[in-house]
Amino acid sequence: MNVLQFPILSLMTYLPLVGVFFISLLPKECKGGVRWTALAFTIANLLASLWIPANFDSTTVEMQFVEKVSWIPSLGVTYFFGLDGISLWLVLLTTFLSVIAVICSWESVSMRLKEYYAFILMLETGMLGVFFSLDFFLFYIFWEVMLVPMYFLIGIWGSDRRLYSAIKFFLYTLFGGVIMLLGILAVYFYHGAQTGVYTFDILELMKLSYPSTPILTLLGVSFSFQDLVWLAFFLGFAIKVPMFPFHTWLPDAHTDAPTAGSVILAGVLLKMGTYGFIRINLPLLPEATQHFVPMIMILSIIAIIYGALVCMVQTDMKRLIAYSSVSHMGFIVLGMFALNPQGVQGSIIQMVNHGLSTGALFLIVGLIYDRRHTRQISEFGGLSKQMPVYATLFAIIMFSSMGLPGLNGFIGEFLILIGAFKVNYVWAAFAVTGIVLGAAYMLWLYQRTMFGALENPKNADLPDLSFRELTTLVPIIVMCFWIGLYPSPFLSRTEASVNYILARVHKQQAVAEPTLSSPATSGSTRLTTGFDRPVLSFVEGLRTSGWSIKAGQEPGGPVLPVQGSALHHAGASRD
Repeated sequence: MNVLQFPILSLMTYLPLVGVFFISLLPKECKGGVRWTALAFTIANLLASLWIPANFDSTTVEMQFVEKVSWIPSLGVTYFFGLDGISLWLVLLTTFLSVIAVICSWESVSMRLKEYYAFILMLETGMLGVFFSLDFFLFYIFWEVMLVPMYFLIGIWGSDRRLYSAIKFFLYTLFGGVIMLLGILAVYFYHGAQTGVYTFDILELMKLSYPSTPILTLLGVSFSFQDLVWLAFFLGFAIKVPMFPFHTWLPDAHTDAPTAGSVILAGVLLKMGTYGFIRINLPLLPEATQHFVPMIMILSIIAIIYGALVCMVQTDMKRLIAYSSVSHMGFIVLGMFALNPQGVQGSIIQMVNHGLSTGALFLIVGLIYDRRHTRQISEFGGLSKQMPVYATLFAIIMFSSMGLPGLNGFIGEFLILIGAFKVNYVWAAFAVTGIVLGAAYMLWLYQRTMFGALENPKNADLPDLSFRELTTLVPIIVMCFWIGLYPSPFLSRTEASVNYILARVHKQQAVAEPTLSSPATSGSTRLTTGFDRPVLSFVEGLRTSGWSIKAGQEPGGPVLPVQGSALHHAGASRD
């Protein structure tokens, strides 16, 4: 379905590459022209992306703005772009933060300016391609291509240990991507063997139910085909998140990346791991998803508490914020694998919230680093007297990261905790400690840098924020208040897609597959359900996976009212 009748997704994906071409034509001495060209193309892409929510149909589970063309027929590869409520806000977040990344680098980067902005634009292309791709071949290409510009951004424009951090980032994520490729090939060949049709089309591959009977036993644990494929995808996505214990590349990459690299890394790249979970692991391999829920919940809780505790002992502001991402991303994964509407919707909105608040925190650190060329917390104190505007905006972003009511972080954490409590109150209780610890380390950071006496003479003449610097922070703060005070537009557009994925995971009733029909087609699929109404019975779904709920159990779930004729029983029976 493409209501615009125009390939807007391809336009958005490749428009930054056009910007790269124009930048390559400019002489390297024309630094102003390079900056303004990069800014013009990122703003143009942001404006183009605004057409998507304006024309998005929040009542359907169909993929929208679809572009599908046969690409390599002999291999079953299609050029297949599409978008639904799962990827909608991540796309907007990408185009929004790309503009911020260009502006925040305006004065802080002067070396090899053409290459720097070219890599920023190429990175935007890779990120958007991942969120739009509905063909595994295309998805994998964008997933791997995206590593190259980030590697160079860290390795060339980073700080002291930039080469070590860049190589570590590249090797970790490349290794995860290769293992994910094995999972892709496994479902590709299994689908071909069962149906005679070899395809990388993600939606087609989801129509087949994959074996969930044990075929392998390791260390006394039995694994099915689904389990092994699920673990292959899990490793690729968990490294990207990064989940504990695959997180060790993140603090180094964040600490040594330039400010724009840290903003994009925290704001968008980490979300590709959680996006992969909800786009692929949950709907494609539902039995394995339920099988591994206890493991995921335990790893998420460890990440929440461990990340927060490590933050308490950091002396580098950037490294502290990097470890806070480990804790916050643990919250997102916790809500996603609660496998209920509140938890999953909370995790999606929290992806956006984390991108805004943590991206802004890295901007905050970058702004003071440009003035003092140090990130050591001990070097500061009393900055609120010298830089009151900076201190005020820092406070708002800090409260957003802590989840203060009225700001965006509260909405996501509240929904995630509701979802977790519905499944197991013990898990939720442990997760709550992460919020308390998060408030502790953020308030401690703010107290040590903003309050107290202005004793260091090097801080006595620091200028407050300029107009250009305000343009990087104020739009983010506006978004934080918007989501915090009026989250309905953001939640309503994810609801149908979330309910569809949960219906696939629990396999309790007929599930309408996303189609490519136009809105006027009689066979188009519509899914209507209230936000506060459970999609299905968690008790029954979880019981079939072999584990039980001790508290917060829901009664039997109602059948989703699905209209239309193109209905499929997606994996109604287990193999």
